[in-house]
Amino acid sequence: MMSDSSYGQLVKLDNKHGVVDVPRPDVSQAVLKDALSARPFDAAVTAFVLACLPRSKAPVLWVQDRASRLENGRVYGPALKGMRLLRVEVSHARDVLWAMEEGAGCAGLAAVVGEVHGAPPVLDFTATKRLAMRAEASGIPVWLIRSGTVEGLSAARERWRIGSLASEVHPYNPAAPGAPMWEAELFRARGRSPGIWEVSHDVGKNGGENRLRFLPRSGDGPLEEDHGRAAHAAG
Repeated sequence: MMSDSSYGQLVKLDNKHGVVDVPRPDVSQAVLKDALSARPFDAAVTAFVLACLPRSKAPVLWVQDRASRLENGRVYGPALKGMRLLRVEVSHARDVLWAMEEGAGCAGLAAVVGEVHGAPPVLDFTATKRLAMRAEASGIPVWLIRSGTVEGLSAARERWRIGSLASEVHPYNPAAPGAPMWEAELFRARGRSPGIWEVSHDVGKNGGENRLRFLPRSGDGPLEEDHGRAAHAAG
């Protein structure tokens, strides 16, 4: 059975090997998180980060360098319900990092997202450490999207690798694409075990709450009975 809960919860599922922790990203957690694209020109990483951002009246600062815009495109703010974007476009990675640090110190923002392409020298462990410290000091969640590169070093609290999967079946037309599905790999985190999940995003309707659904990939062990709030939400 697939289990879900609202944002910010850690779902615990029993299987015959013990307890499986599904590490749902906590949008209220004021830390730095990395999101790496599994392959070039894959918009899954952008969609995943958007789904993880807090819904707030405060805007989200979104900063891109030129190479990221060419590979990932631009986020179309008017299409996002319940979210306001402040988009900043710069030429170089150093300007992305500077804008992210400044934004992470602004109490009027809901979150900060920066996109950097490749592995520029300025994006080293020291730079990510500064971002992490600024986020934790100011209470602003920060996401760093990294595309076109290997993982490298980072001081991020969580590091995710995101790729697209085949979409779900459309409920009214089997020939049409359904809701998007992503493969989310948590390959490094503090205090959590790594893992790989199939993820879908349920957009809240009629004032309902948005939800992320995490389903462990086959081979992680069969799931049995769900518990607590997660079981109620899944029903």
